[in-house]
Amino acid sequence: MPSPRTRSAALLLATALATLGLGGPAAAPAAAATVPVGAGGYSDTRPAGTSGPTTNTGTPVTPKLTAAAQGKPVPTNDWWSSLAFQRYGDNPWSTPMYGHPLTYRATAAGLDIGYPTAPAIVGDGRQYEYAHQRDLTLGLTGLNSPDTKADAWSDWTVTPYWSDGTRTLRTTIGHGLPFVYAKGTGGSARITTATAPAVFADQGNVLGITVAGHHYALFAPTGTDWTVSGSTLTAPLGGKDYFSLAVLPSTDALALYKKYAFSFVTGSKAAWSYAGGRVRATYTLTTQAQEGTETGSLQALYRHQWLHTTDPLTPYTYVSPRGTMKVREGLSFTTSQRAAAVLPGLPKSAGTAPARLRGHLREVADAADPFAGATDTYWTGKALGRLAQLVPLAEQTGDTAVRDKLLGLIKGRLQDWFTTGGPNEFSYDKAWKTLIGYPASYGSDTELNDHHFHYSYYVYAAAVVAQYDPAWAADSAWGGMVKTLVRDAANPSRTDSAFPFLRGFDVYAGHSWASGHQGFAAGNNQESSSESTNLSAGLVLWGSATGDTALRDLGVYLLTTESEAIAQYWFDADQQVFPASFGHDTAGMVWGSGAAYATWWTANPEEIHGINVLPVTGGSLHLGGEKAAIRRNIAEMERENGGPAVEWRDILWEFQALADPSAAKAKWDGGHASYTPEAGESKAHTYHWITTLDALGAPDAAVTGDIPTSAVFTKGTVRTYAAHNHGSTARTVTFSDGAKLTVPARSTATGTGSGGTDPDPGPSTGDTFQLRSGGTLTTATGGTAGSDTIASAGGANHDGTPYRPLVYEARGVNGTLKTGGATAFRLQVDAGTMVGLGQQARVSYDLTGDGTFERTETYHYFATDPVAGWEEYGQARGLKSATGALGDLKGGTVRLEVWPAIGSGTAKLQTGTDRSVLVIPYQ
Repeated sequence: MPSPRTRSAALLLATALATLGLGGPAAAPAAAATVPVGAGGYSDTRPAGTSGPTTNTGTPVTPKLTAAAQGKPVPTNDWWSSLAFQRYGDNPWSTPMYGHPLTYRATAAGLDIGYPTAPAIVGDGRQYEYAHQRDLTLGLTGLNSPDTKADAWSDWTVTPYWSDGTRTLRTTIGHGLPFVYAKGTGGSARITTATAPAVFADQGNVLGITVAGHHYALFAPTGTDWTVSGSTLTAPLGGKDYFSLAVLPSTDALALYKKYAFSFVTGSKAAWSYAGGRVRATYTLTTQAQEGTETGSLQALYRHQWLHTTDPLTPYTYVSPRGTMKVREGLSFTTSQRAAAVLPGLPKSAGTAPARLRGHLREVADAADPFAGATDTYWTGKALGRLAQLVPLAEQTGDTAVRDKLLGLIKGRLQDWFTTGGPNEFSYDKAWKTLIGYPASYGSDTELNDHHFHYSYYVYAAAVVAQYDPAWAADSAWGGMVKTLVRDAANPSRTDSAFPFLRGFDVYAGHSWASGHQGFAAGNNQESSSESTNLSAGLVLWGSATGDTALRDLGVYLLTTESEAIAQYWFDADQQVFPASFGHDTAGMVWGSGAAYATWWTANPEEIHGINVLPVTGGSLHLGGEKAAIRRNIAEMERENGGPAVEWRDILWEFQALADPSAAKAKWDGGHASYTPEAGESKAHTYHWITTLDALGAPDAAVTGDIPTSAVFTKGTVRTYAAHNHGSTARTVTFSDGAKLTVPARSTATGTGSGGTDPDPGPSTGDTFQLRSGGTLTTATGGTAGSDTIASAGGANHDGTPYRPLVYEARGVNGTLKTGGATAFRLQVDAGTMVGLGQQARVSYDLTGDGTFERTETYHYFATDPVAGWEEYGQARGLKSATGALGDLKGGTVRLEVWPAIGSGTAKLQTGTDRSVLVIPYQ
């Protein structure tokens, strides 16, 4: 998020305002123990002087649960979390909860229920809301409960509980449920209405009423009868303990809804799968008949759901802040979507100048403090993300020294956080069953806010490390702590006793929620949807790199689902969600009650538009699926801003490049020299992003590959197919339009769909490798002759020690060591007319591709002459030093480094021909 970011009065929201004070810290116990996880661990006690969850005045608070729910992981950051997280000392019930189509609020008398159907435009036109307004209250005669607690929950339903010592009430409510199911003891069913009801149907135990223009049906047990007395409606339960009500889409729907009135929902569950470039998800209710044998149900589907289902729907609809909801008769429905594309980074292209990119990369890698002073979880995460985006770019340029330096920085900072006892650590809160990073920020401790935002950067950065160093990512090393963060923020398990299922992600709403307590009149909220999808993309990459297909597929499901929710509810891609009176083309924040053209910290249009774009990564490509929405978005930003972006120009250039790359590049060309990158960005990444898309074209979401780490770009009539293969053997990726792309092991490849690849990736087998500009060794022939520049030694002596080397690699190499074989090479070098230059080579072998080079051979340098023309440098110069031993290559990596050993001028190294080759002793 922004820099600097403070939550202040700049939040331009009308009814969502609530006290935001973090309160004073609660004292921590003196002693703490480390819970070991692999090579790291976390503390079982928060650091002294820090706080865990509190009320808004700083009083420590524990989950508000019934005895039946005690000890279970509480799903904070949900649409109903105020039932369990009492943020305000004077409200032990709940704040408004937006289930859609119904809204709710727990009170001493029971459950207030509303069905808002008319939007209000508030906050100087910056917010639209369908605010909760009570139509009626469901309760029991005489009920006066001192509080309301969470008794049970499932994927998108919850059961609040009331008790005053004489009477008990449980209701089950949920997303998409037109019914409220009630179980009560100690009193008769009671409904009190906000205004005198008009009765449109009276069938004894079934009563149809209209309140404030909204139609409701009340259902008491068979054999009982409703009594209407002004605004109070009661029915004895006749020895039973159940009753229900439903909001009707129209009065003629009463018969259909009556059919399911006593089929009580007892649970809800989402199941997902990924195959062949598509994500399927099934949403299922479980029910129990209270009388009769009917166990079916009715569900209202959000727009992002009904757009992607072929299951039959009824003609009935509801109004909601997310547009029209459509009613399904049945216990389940299934959606099917094209999987959102993810890449570790955009591929190499001819549009990016390697030397210029290398210069920008070194600006970051050689900075005095690459972490820019970050100390808390959020800003440290931003810095980690910034560095992680540059690792594959350094690889593309062949600058493995920078690549490895960046990886070292990332590892070091992650390991620092993944151990205890220092100035920063993760600590487990036993009461709330959550992992909190200290120093915390933006209420990640006291309010349990934003864990999915903060931790997304750690998971994504760790996934990049895992791509290059699988040993580091092992559970026994540092991977265990990465998975612990995942368990906190996006736990795929419903049976984990330490963390809740998918803390931040609401499977039915289709997106995440940011507030831990949901303590606002407008319900819960999410501002930076793009930081939410950053976690999903990180899961795709982590799962792909570590072979954890379950986590990979979870990431694909989350990313694909939320990408559609973002398009519809943040960007109004189809222009069918935002009320016409709202007057904006994008929302900075989505609330339970609606959406706002605002952020938590500023009214600056650049940040309102940019907060749902950053961080820009290979997981941002889904945004390019709605190009018209991007164009409207950019146009509105420039209108509101009084001109093009200034403060966050890089983020918005990159966003525009997803729809109009040439226009974005024109802005880069005209303004790149005089701006400061956004805190999570760098000129290296922005330059590479814009020039690559300008060369390849914008993302083409209409075509998908059969692995998650694949994407398609279209420029004019030419499609470029890209994929990254994290595996140890080459594979062919098949795209939905029939195109095929062969991708070597542990490599990114691009092609035009003929089944082959560009010469960019290295080969999987072979013994004679040509050099390619950009850092590749390949067995392919027929390349274009070129050259790379060997840097100047700067007058210093670098004999035996690589200095600003040119680096060429082949990955995924398989081969059997030849008996008595030895490395050979012939390299064409030219120093022109420079005197006193010497070029040196080193060849290294990583036998299994795990990031550890078992054999390294450094050769004596070759002194070039001061006569223009190619000279040949070969292994005959002799070994200067060697370490380790050769063995068979099994998905291994072969690396050639060439650097200036002595001299004060540059030289050239020939590439793209069979005259500059490396021959390895394998068959």
